[in-house]
Order: sequence, then structure tokens, then C-alpha cells
Amino acid sequence: MADLAWITEKDEIRDVVRRAQRAGKRVGLVPTMGNLHEGHASLFRQAADELDFVIATIFVNPIQFGPGEDFAAYPRTPDDDRRICQEAGVDVVFSPSVETMYPKGACTRVQVVETEKPLCGMNRPGHFVGVATVVTKLFHIIPADVAYFGSKDYQQCKVIVQMVRDLDFPIEIRICPIVRESDGLAMSSRNRYLSHDERKQAAILKKSLDLATELLQSGERSAKRIRQRMRELISTEPLANIDYIEIVDSESLGPIDVIDHPALAALAVRFGRARLIDNTVLVP
Repeated sequence: MADLAWITEKDEIRDVVRRAQRAGKRVGLVPTMGNLHEGHASLFRQAADELDFVIATIFVNPIQFGPGEDFAAYPRTPDDDRRICQEAGVDVVFSPSVETMYPKGACTRVQVVETEKPLCGMNRPGHFVGVATVVTKLFHIIPADVAYFGSKDYQQCKVIVQMVRDLDFPIEIRICPIVRESDGLAMSSRNRYLSHDERKQAAILKKSLDLATELLQSGERSAKRIRQRMRELISTEPLANIDYIEIVDSESLGPIDVIDHPALAALAVRFGRARLIDNTVLVP
């Protein structure tokens, strides 16, 4: 296995992409913040299966963290990240510094106005502006053919799809399934924050989403009643601190009362230091 190329400069990664595409290779891009796990590896493998050349980015983006959030403490694991990338078929990693991505005086931001408002946007103002801005920059620096994202971050995916459509980026967005632990907990870099007891109780999140599906299949169509049942179930775990539980239109993320077309059940729940998100699509 060849050594994994690890690039930190924009001009160098641009040159790598140009050379790959001139050679007739289709290029895949997987943006990450590092601290990689099997969920990321599944994206790398899918990109490697479908395309000729795979670039992973590892960049902890400061402008998507709000005041008091965990930017400084966010886990950084470069040695493990390098191993996971190499084993999963990544050809090149682009891992710039904050100063490289945001030179002194940089003040431009990208906002996807309506899509960012609900769900996580309610309690994390500015988060999706940070996401849209850094992804815009990555798409300009690395003009790949296809970019891969995981559906655990469902709203983020919708923000990026809308941004690509609105700004005419010549890139295809591929949304890939959630990867879960054996007890159903969605894989997340923030799972590392969980204590033993918090980790055990966090399995209730997937159970609440399964409950929503079961209620729908049994004939319940009231979004309010399903939300309430989910809330009651999650509240049986004493360490769970609910940020939100919502059922929204799966495309617009707008509010709905009756589930008579595909809807999204989405939640954010804190266990100690960890704010965990998860979702499932409800199809009547």
C-alpha cells in the first residue's frame, strides 16, 4: 500500500486535482473534521468504489462553532485519521491550517437562509453559515466531480444541496446512509465525550426513532402525538437533556401537523458534554 499523501497547502491540492482530472480520473471529495470513525470510513469506501481518485479533507472549522461550544476541545486524532483514510481507499488528505483557510482579513460568509432556520438552526445560530462557508471554499479549492456526506447530518446535507443548486456548483452531492453502533447509536465523533452511563443511556435515541416508525406504521398520523411519545420515551433516561424533537417535511424541513407524505423525525439530545443528533425518514 502506497503512503498516503497529506497536503496542507491550497495550491498543492489544486494541482493534484488538475493532474488527476487531466488523466481522465473522476475525483471524489469527502469533507470531514477529522477524529474519524467507521461512519467516515464508509463514505471513503463508497467514493473509492464509485470513482477513480478520492480526497478527504480534515479541517476543524472554527466558524461553525458557537460561543461556548467545543472547538478547542474537539478531538484531534491525526495518527488514527491517517490509518483510517489509508485503509479505506483515500488517495490524498487535504488538512489545511485555520490561517490557510481564513487568511487575515477574510470576512465573506455564505448563508442558505431558509434551510438553516429550523432544527439545529434554532439553538445554534450561525452554525450553518459556518458550514456553508467552509464547504463553498472546499468546493472551490478542490473542484471534485462528486462530494459525499452522511445523512446523520440531515439538515447539513439539505443546506449543502440547496447551496449547490443556488450557486450553480458543477459538483454532484451524494448523501449516504447513517452508520450505527450495535445498539443503534449513530456514529459520531462526539460519542467520545460520553461517560459509561451516558453512552448506555444514549441508545434511547434510536429507540425513540424506531418508536416513531412503529406508531406511523400502526396508523398514527399526528406529528404532535408522535413527538410527544418520543419525548416521553427519551425522558425515561435521567441523563438525557432534550434540545429538540421535531417532525418536519423531509424536503423543506418546514413544520407539518399530519404525516401524509414523507417526513423527517429529527432530534438533538445532550448527554453531559455531548450534544447528539439523529433522524429517520417517516414514509406513510
